[in-house]
Amino acid sequence: MVVSTFVRAAALAGLAALSVGIVAAQAQSAFPYDHDLVLDARPMRGSKRVPILAVAEDGTTQIDLWCKRGEGKAVIAADTITIIIGTMNDEPCTPERAQADEDMLNALSQATSWSLNGDVVTFNGAKPLRFRVATN
Repeated sequence: MVVSTFVRAAALAGLAALSVGIVAAQAQSAFPYDHDLVLDARPMRGSKRVPILAVAEDGTTQIDLWCKRGEGKAVIAADTITIIIGTMNDEPCTPERAQADEDMLNALSQATSWSLNGDVVTFNGAKPLRFRVATN
Protein backbone atom coordinates (compact mmCIF):
# COMPACT_ATOMS: atom_id res chain seq x y z
CA MET A 1 0.00 0.00 0.00
CA VAL A 2 2.79 2.46 0.91
CA VAL A 3 4.74 1.51 -2.23
CA SER A 4 1.75 2.03 -4.53
CA THR A 5 1.01 5.41 -2.91
CA PHE A 6 4.64 6.41 -3.45
CA VAL A 7 4.57 5.23 -7.08
CA ARG A 8 1.29 7.06 -7.68
CA ALA A 9 2.69 10.28 -6.14
CA ALA A 10 5.87 9.98 -8.22
CA ALA A 11 3.82 9.45 -11.39
CA LEU A 12 1.65 12.48 -10.62
CA ALA A 13 4.75 14.58 -9.97
CA GLY A 14 6.23 13.42 -13.27
CA LEU A 15 3.04 14.31 -15.15
CA ALA A 16 2.95 17.72 -13.47
CA ALA A 17 6.56 18.39 -14.50
CA LEU A 18 5.80 17.26 -18.05
CA SER A 19 2.77 19.56 -18.18
CA VAL A 20 4.85 22.52 -17.00
CA GLY A 21 7.46 21.72 -19.67
CA ILE A 22 4.81 21.58 -22.40
CA VAL A 23 3.25 24.88 -21.28
CA ALA A 24 6.71 26.51 -21.17
CA ALA A 25 7.49 25.24 -24.69
CA GLN A 26 4.17 26.57 -25.96
CA ALA A 27 4.76 29.94 -24.28
CA GLN A 28 8.20 30.13 -25.87
CA SER A 29 6.72 29.61 -29.30
CA ALA A 30 4.13 32.39 -28.93
CA PHE A 31 4.64 35.41 -31.16
CA PRO A 32 6.49 38.18 -29.24
CA TYR A 33 3.77 40.82 -29.38
CA ASP A 34 4.52 44.28 -28.00
CA HIS A 35 8.29 43.84 -28.28
CA ASP A 36 10.66 45.59 -30.63
CA LEU A 37 11.94 43.23 -33.31
CA VAL A 38 15.32 44.51 -34.51
CA LEU A 39 16.56 43.31 -37.90
CA ASP A 40 19.61 41.11 -37.45
CA ALA A 41 21.84 43.35 -39.60
CA ARG A 42 24.48 46.00 -39.20
CA PRO A 43 23.59 49.65 -39.74
CA MET A 44 24.27 50.92 -43.23
CA ARG A 45 27.24 53.20 -43.80
CA GLY A 46 26.53 56.71 -42.50
CA SER A 47 23.66 55.66 -40.24
CA LYS A 48 23.10 54.04 -36.86
CA ARG A 49 19.59 52.85 -37.70
CA VAL A 50 18.47 49.34 -38.50
CA PRO A 51 14.88 48.34 -39.25
CA ILE A 52 12.63 47.72 -36.26
CA LEU A 53 9.13 46.25 -36.18
CA ALA A 54 6.72 46.31 -33.27
CA VAL A 55 3.55 44.22 -33.56
CA ALA A 56 0.73 44.84 -31.09
CA GLU A 57 -1.66 42.05 -30.10
CA ASP A 58 -4.36 43.58 -32.32
CA GLY A 59 -1.96 43.30 -35.29
CA THR A 60 -1.14 47.01 -35.56
CA THR A 61 2.46 47.12 -36.71
CA GLN A 62 4.91 50.01 -36.38
CA ILE A 63 7.53 49.79 -39.14
CA ASP A 64 10.77 51.79 -38.84
CA LEU A 65 13.18 51.15 -41.70
CA TRP A 66 16.47 52.78 -42.68
CA CYS A 67 14.65 55.87 -43.93
CA LYS A 68 10.92 55.20 -44.05
CA ARG A 69 8.57 54.98 -41.09
CA GLY A 70 4.96 54.01 -40.98
CA GLU A 71 2.35 51.51 -39.97
CA GLY A 72 0.98 48.26 -41.22
CA LYS A 73 -1.12 45.35 -40.10
CA ALA A 74 0.07 41.85 -39.23
CA VAL A 75 -2.32 38.92 -39.32
CA ILE A 76 -0.85 36.04 -37.34
CA ALA A 77 -2.46 32.61 -36.98
CA ALA A 78 -0.34 29.83 -35.51
CA ASP A 79 2.90 29.93 -37.55
CA THR A 80 1.51 31.88 -40.50
CA ILE A 81 1.88 35.62 -40.97
CA THR A 82 0.62 38.17 -43.46
CA ILE A 83 1.96 41.71 -43.28
CA ILE A 84 -0.01 44.45 -44.95
CA ILE A 85 2.06 47.59 -45.50
CA GLY A 86 0.20 50.80 -44.73
CA THR A 87 1.17 54.41 -45.26
CA MET A 88 4.90 54.99 -45.10
CA ASN A 89 6.49 58.41 -44.54
CA ASP A 90 9.59 59.14 -46.60
CA GLU A 91 12.55 60.79 -44.95
CA PRO A 92 15.56 62.13 -46.85
CA CYS A 93 18.13 59.41 -47.40
CA THR A 94 20.71 58.03 -49.78
CA PRO A 95 19.65 56.02 -52.85
CA GLU A 96 21.26 52.94 -51.27
CA ARG A 97 19.10 53.19 -48.14
CA ALA A 98 15.97 54.04 -50.15
CA GLN A 99 16.49 50.86 -52.21
CA ALA A 100 17.08 48.84 -49.01
CA ASP A 101 13.76 50.18 -47.66
CA GLU A 102 11.94 49.09 -50.82
CA ASP A 103 13.57 45.65 -50.66
CA MET A 104 12.57 45.30 -46.99
CA LEU A 105 8.96 46.34 -47.67
CA ASN A 106 8.77 43.78 -50.49
CA ALA A 107 10.22 41.03 -48.28
CA LEU A 108 7.84 41.88 -45.42
CA SER A 109 4.81 41.83 -47.70
CA GLN A 110 5.87 38.41 -49.05
CA ALA A 111 6.34 36.80 -45.62
CA THR A 112 4.09 33.76 -45.21
CA SER A 113 5.26 32.14 -41.97
CA TRP A 114 7.30 32.90 -38.88
CA SER A 115 9.27 30.98 -36.28
CA LEU A 116 10.85 31.80 -32.93
CA ASN A 117 14.12 30.24 -31.81
CA GLY A 118 15.37 31.74 -28.55
CA ASP A 119 15.30 35.48 -29.12
CA VAL A 120 15.39 35.23 -32.95
CA VAL A 121 12.18 35.65 -34.94
CA THR A 122 12.42 34.57 -38.58
CA PHE A 123 9.90 35.63 -41.19
CA ASN A 124 9.89 33.17 -44.08
CA GLY A 125 8.90 34.08 -47.60
CA ALA A 126 10.67 35.00 -50.82
CA LYS A 127 13.52 36.35 -48.68
CA PRO A 128 13.89 35.16 -45.05
CA LEU A 129 14.22 38.00 -42.52
CA ARG A 130 15.81 37.49 -39.10
CA PHE A 131 14.91 39.77 -36.20
CA ARG A 132 16.11 39.80 -32.62
CA VAL A 133 13.61 40.44 -29.85
CA ALA A 134 14.83 43.53 -27.99
CA THR A 135 15.29 42.91 -24.31
CA ASN A 136 15.27 46.50 -23.09
